[in-house]
Formats: sequence, C-alpha cells, structure tokens
Amino acid sequence: MSGSRTWMTAAVCALILGGCAYPYYGPQAYPGYQAMGEQSVRFGVVESVRPVAITPPDTGLGAATGAIAGGVAGSHVGGGSGQVVGALGGAILGGVIGSNVEHAANTRPGVEITVLLDSGRYISVVQEATEDFRPGDRVRVLGGGHGVVRVTH
Repeated sequence: MSGSRTWMTAAVCALILGGCAYPYYGPQAYPGYQAMGEQSVRFGVVESVRPVAITPPDTGLGAATGAIAGGVAGSHVGGGSGQVVGALGGAILGGVIGSNVEHAANTRPGVEITVLLDSGRYISVVQEATEDFRPGDRVRVLGGGHGVVRVTH
C-alpha cells in the first residue's frame, strides 16, 4: 500500500505543478474579455528594442508541491527518528527545488520596445518576444481597456 500511496502523492504533485503554468503574453494572445472589444490603433516607428525576461509572480505552488514530494520521499529514508529527519530535510530541499523549477519553467523571453508615435510621443511596451522588431520598423500599437497594449507589424 505504501508504494501506491507514494505514486498517488507524486501524481497529485504533478497536477498541482501544472496549475503553476504562467499564461502566455505575446502580441497574438487575446484573453476572452478582449474578444469583440474595440481597441485604439496608433502608428509609429520603433526607436529601440532590448531583450528582457518576463518573470512570473511567485504562486508558492511550486514550493508547496516540492515540499510535499520531498517530505514523502525523505520519510522513506532510515527508520524511526531517521524517517522524521529525512522527511523534514526532504521537505525543505523539495520546497527550494520546487520554487526554482516553477520560476524557471515560467520565465519567458521578452522585449522592451520603445516606439516614437506619429503624434511625437514616446511609449515603451514590454511583451513576449514572438515577433522580431528592429529600430526603424513601422509598427501598430494596439490598446484597449484593461491597460493592455501590444506592438505588432
């Protein structure tokens, strides 16, 4: 029974980690609330582009899942009080590893695009790096409600 319980715990941990996935924020992604809504369109020229990393918010789920999995795995080490020490050590190590895995899995490459609008105003937009932009490119800047702005060719 102990072996099946370990596999069940591992399966639950895997499902929880799947819930840690950070949503896609590229210029082609439209959340449902933006569908069929009006957006303003402005035109401009790319002044500069620089790579950035888009980091996810820390949900704590990676650390919690890692701690559970590490605690279960560590509890199988030794016997008696050694199991308690193994469980505690496994939980701590698993929490650290789980947090790092969640962060690494959800960090995405992005770009900061500075645009000189035709109006003469400068703006800067950070988005996922799914399109290549170069200084001098003519671009559209789409904006709507909810503070969402994106740059496209």
